[in-house]
Amino acid sequence: MDRSDLAQAVWRRSSRSGANDSNCVEVADLSNVSVVRDSKDPDGPVLVFDRGAWSSFVVGLRRG
Repeated sequence: MDRSDLAQAVWRRSSRSGANDSNCVEVADLSNVSVVRDSKDPDGPVLVFDRGAWSSFVVGLRRG
């Protein structure tokens, strides 16, 4: 994956983030992976997770 792949990404923030909260991450779903970035550094590094790993992570968060 390279930066051109990220050009089509539609980024979203957690619903728990406030409108002016700059301390959050953004997530986007691409064809077969989920990508995560720091909202304060949109041109910085991006973490890439396969869909199964990301889904397991989110389920774990929701369960506490």
